[in-house]
Amino acid sequence: SEDRVNVIIVDDTFYARLRSKCVEMLSIVHDHTDNKYKKGFRLLSLAWSDGNTLIPFNFSLLASQYVEKHICKMREDIKKTTNGYKRRIQAITKAPETMLLMLEQAVKQGIPAKHVLFDSWFSYPATIIKITKLKLHTIARLKDTSKVKYIYNGNKMTLKQIYKSQKKRRGRSKYLLSVTVAIYNQEGDTLDVRIVFVRDRNNRKKWIAIISIDLSLSEEQIIQTYGKRWDIEVFFKMCKSYL
Repeated sequence: SEDRVNVIIVDDTFYARLRSKCVEMLSIVHDHTDNKYKKGFRLLSLAWSDGNTLIPFNFSLLASQYVEKHICKMREDIKKTTNGYKRRIQAITKAPETMLLMLEQAVKQGIPAKHVLFDSWFSYPATIIKITKLKLHTIARLKDTSKVKYIYNGNKMTLKQIYKSQKKRRGRSKYLLSVTVAIYNQEGDTLDVRIVFVRDRNNRKKWIAIISIDLSLSEEQIIQTYGKRWDIEVFFKMCKSYL
């Protein structure tokens, strides 16, 4: 339908090379599915979706950014002016920086989407503010950590503090709490956002926080739009079944 929200989904998965010994820049990287370190790469992918169709359109293989964790070193005879050298440098760049570069490329190529979805691995205020400067709206799951605070009612508070300070919705509501807060970075930039707390289906005593930069969306639309992110998880499982 015409009111369907098109999105760009960002996620990474472990690309295993467990038996390899001589693959250039082969690294020991973290596989967050089982919380172990293994030989391989991280496959950072961007995919377009309208909630019905998923089309992957860009990817980057990431090695460890720490050279000491490389099993095989980068070739030294590659000219620095070539795309091959640029790809190798990108492989050891931090994932959030690489994601921003890939999103900038997507905007320049005219990918028809205004919302970016990702999990809590990338959901830091500084990163979200940079995405906003690309004229894209972020909808993402937030990491429940004491290291990140939000400005709420003039005070800097963590997600737990915000959740505990407010009255929750009763009954079978689709969400527990919705608040408007501000995020900020070290440069002093601030941005008003909405945070929606929903119940964790795996543990009903816990909650999940979803952030939305697009304040025009209702809480139900935010939850529904973020749900489209699951399509890329299915895509990754299909890819691994063919490898």
